[in-house]
Amino acid sequence: MVKPDATVSEQASGGRFIARRIRSGITYYYAPFTGPGEQTLCPAKDSHPSALCHISPSSSSSSSADLPYSPLLSDSPSHTSVPSQNQSHSTSTSRPLLVFFTWLGAQPGAVAKYRDLYLARDMDILVVQSNVMHFLWPRWGLIYGSEVLEVLEEPRFSERALLVHASSIGGYTFSQMLTHVAQGQKKHAGLIQRVIGHIYDSLVVGTLEHMAIGLGKTLVPRFESLVKNAALFYFWLFKTHTADFYENSIRVFHSSPITAPALFFSSENDALCNTAVMDKCVDLWRRRGVTVESKRWKESIHAAHMRCHPEDYLSTLDKYLNSLRCKLLQE
Repeated sequence: MVKPDATVSEQASGGRFIARRIRSGITYYYAPFTGPGEQTLCPAKDSHPSALCHISPSSSSSSSADLPYSPLLSDSPSHTSVPSQNQSHSTSTSRPLLVFFTWLGAQPGAVAKYRDLYLARDMDILVVQSNVMHFLWPRWGLIYGSEVLEVLEEPRFSERALLVHASSIGGYTFSQMLTHVAQGQKKHAGLIQRVIGHIYDSLVVGTLEHMAIGLGKTLVPRFESLVKNAALFYFWLFKTHTADFYENSIRVFHSSPITAPALFFSSENDALCNTAVMDKCVDLWRRRGVTVESKRWKESIHAAHMRCHPEDYLSTLDKYLNSLRCKLLQE
């Protein structure tokens, strides 16, 4: 276990990276300086946080073959070399920051696949792990959402362009953070502007029963039905402390202050997602002027679409990232 703010250097599929535990459940992964030949490429027009920069890959940090290199960043021919003694700081602050809200019970090996995917696409990653108690007792989830928000507004992250990827219950954790943002939009206006895109993968959408099913499948699959019924009774018994909070989170999500382009991954056979309800949310966002793309499979596995449909998943993701890049160049 990595202590808060302790660092360890590890090997990713595309090269080395550094892991820094920020606080319980939140870990920062970033690529270190790899050589004096590396250069910083930046859009020449301005220095706004959303005017992204990236580090062109050197031979010692090329992307892996199964994770094709597809930067979200400008291909501007303008470039300037950064002195080697300042390179590590430059690379860790100029790249976009991918905030990955994991699914419940996410194992390190599975999370590493997403970490390596985004490292290979020239982004640093902040992994935010969801805890079942953040969901079962939403007041604690709100506290955790506030902690995530505080981290994103720390000096080391406060100027970073942000891309959000929320998987399964991670979407709930993100909505808890959004609750604080929505309540203080003037205070958090800078963060709202820094979010350049948001990706939702296997959202748990629908009724309380969908949530209860999710708990059963995730916590104790062998006793799924028992856990589901116990969860429904719990939601009924503590309605003002659970269900009412969930309803508020749904309202916040529907009227999210984040209006950057969005991408939804889902499947028709996902028992944890009512696709009709999700489609209504997508339609609502589109009427609000939000650009929304979606990829839905007839059959897949909840929170495992990338494993079940790797080519479709990666091609859809890369198309979306490229669209963000083009949008930024047009602004």
